Amino acid sequence: MTITVGIDVGGTFTDLILMDEATGEARLSKVPTTLDNQAFGVLQALRNTGVPLAQVDSIVHGTTTTTNAVLERKLSRVGMVTTRGFRDVLELGRRTRPQAYGLKGQFQPLIEREDRLEVDERMDARGEIVTPLDHAQFVAALRALQARGVEALFIHFLHSYVNPAHEREALALAREHWHNAYVTAGHQIISEFREFERGTAGAVNAAVQPILDRYIERLQSELTASGFRSDLLVMQGNGGTVSSRTVSRAAVNTVMSGPASGVMAAAYAGRLAGLPNLITYDMGGTSTDVALIEDGLPKVSSELELEYGMPIHVPMVDVHTVGAGGGSIARVVAGGILRVGPHSAGARPGPICYGRGGTVPTLTDANLLLGRLDPERLLAVDQRVSVEQVADIVERTIGRPLGLDAYEAAAAILRVGNDNMAGAIRLVSVARGYDPRDFALFAFGGAGPLHATALARELGIPTALIPVRPGLTNALGCLVADVRHDLVKTFNRPLAALDDAMLAACAAEQIAEGRRRIDADGIAVSDLVIRHSVEMQFQGQSHLLGIDIAPGELNVPALAEAFTRAYWQRFEVELAELRPVLVTFNTSIVGKRNAPGLATLAQAQPAATLADAQRGKRRVWFDGAGWLETPIYRRDRLPATPVHGPAIVEQLDATLVLEPGNRARLDASGNLIVTIHAPAEAAQ
Repeated sequence: MTITVGIDVGGTFTDLILMDEATGEARLSKVPTTLDNQAFGVLQALRNTGVPLAQVDSIVHGTTTTTNAVLERKLSRVGMVTTRGFRDVLELGRRTRPQAYGLKGQFQPLIEREDRLEVDERMDARGEIVTPLDHAQFVAALRALQARGVEALFIHFLHSYVNPAHEREALALAREHWHNAYVTAGHQIISEFREFERGTAGAVNAAVQPILDRYIERLQSELTASGFRSDLLVMQGNGGTVSSRTVSRAAVNTVMSGPASGVMAAAYAGRLAGLPNLITYDMGGTSTDVALIEDGLPKVSSELELEYGMPIHVPMVDVHTVGAGGGSIARVVAGGILRVGPHSAGARPGPICYGRGGTVPTLTDANLLLGRLDPERLLAVDQRVSVEQVADIVERTIGRPLGLDAYEAAAAILRVGNDNMAGAIRLVSVARGYDPRDFALFAFGGAGPLHATALARELGIPTALIPVRPGLTNALGCLVADVRHDLVKTFNRPLAALDDAMLAACAAEQIAEGRRRIDADGIAVSDLVIRHSVEMQFQGQSHLLGIDIAPGELNVPALAEAFTRAYWQRFEVELAELRPVLVTFNTSIVGKRNAPGLATLAQAQPAATLADAQRGKRRVWFDGAGWLETPIYRRDRLPATPVHGPAIVEQLDATLVLEPGNRARLDASGNLIVTIHAPAEAAQ
């Protein structure tokens, strides 16, 4: 590969990085996301590079198409055929409620009841046939669903995770009698013993499969017509890539692909910087995503619940999302309480200062009033809005109800927004038995560096890593992501009832299947890495604990010991009298791709002295210090000399706020390593 492109589509912007390995040149592009059809924004970003597509060897694309479709319920109509007596399994769910208190709340299943049909067939829990599949009933069900205008078919039979024979029979019949290729069988998505969770994941796959397939096919056709000669690669939620030729078969795997790409870039940059333990903090225009990386490996979970009643138990990078982005709307609610988010002004109309018709204060507007953003250097501004106009709206809508002036109200918005994001970081660290002080904070996204040092100080995190291109990090993640396939097998048996031979046979089978899938992708890889993990629980429990397994731990005694350690780390409880149960055994096959160097992305022209990199001063507000006259530096001009806070470091795609007492230095890859000190500590 000579010229490779990474493209990430976010809620506000579409970001692109093009790397030419032969010349060492990097080209960057950032355009507004075209929400009606993401392909338009992707193609515009490619055109902005000025490089003909005929010269591009590889394009890796992270997309929010499937995630947005599920969250907004803009889905294809799906019909389900299931075992007689089980048509309501998707609606019955678990013993949870949409609201924690009271008997209120609604849940709408992805598949309407009239589109869920039953046929005679039954497997028992051991995988033995109780009732054969009635082929005539199944074909009749297909015809009934087609007559209702159903587009996608979902086959969900009881206990197919043990024995998928009936689902395979049904798939063969569907190939003859269903009117298109949009057919999903539950065992193809996850081999999980829980019918509700397996059914929901399969239903999501069926509902987004036509949407993703049409989008990718249209985009691939446009690229091919413009001269692109290869298959588009698509990011998956597990942090790997897959060919566009096969991506729609398991479309559910692309849910959360955007956040996953940023975490993969963080892991790569952290390894180069010598900081393998990271808490990633991605703040964009709409939301903030946080994740945890330990020993250079992102945490992967199969327990994602996208919203109430919608668990998607396929392996995905474990990302926690909160509605706190640059466009998060600030408002005063009943009782005089200030709230920031989760509602967002989005790309349109956006924050007030973007001049696109926004009329309600946002976090971005607060940062502007507090001097952290330069009103003359904002991106994607349609019409200039003066700082005085923004201040007037903030004072009228937030300040007066709270008895504050415009700037005090902006400071309050900033504090509440930071508190929301600090809570999200605690959920992926403290709540899971990790001490944030043992990690560095990797802050990216267009708005991440604005808040990074304040959050690190709040959480006691000693170091922050600001990547070369914070606002384009998700696109970088597409470039450095490997090819990945995850395989899952359900055991759901006490560990004492298993032996080492069973574990070895399962691992060998999954490794062989993973290699076959990577070969089928046709993507060039330099090496294969195999990782194993398990999900376990004590007998009688309902929740699962995911555990990474080293190669030497593929035996029953080692699994028991690893589970005991993991349980103690999470809960600090020993339950020696209970029997551990191995629920699932998982194997990840990772095909390593050649990753680009980071220094090229900086496009830096270091100045001789720090004074030469300074482009001016302005008054900036800092929590605990108030208004301070603050130097403003150009990041691309920074020399090797450390920068001491208070300071503002600006670049095209992000702005870094250094609080009083902070110290930032450039590393060999062009990242900024920030040492967090409170002003009192720095003075000692």
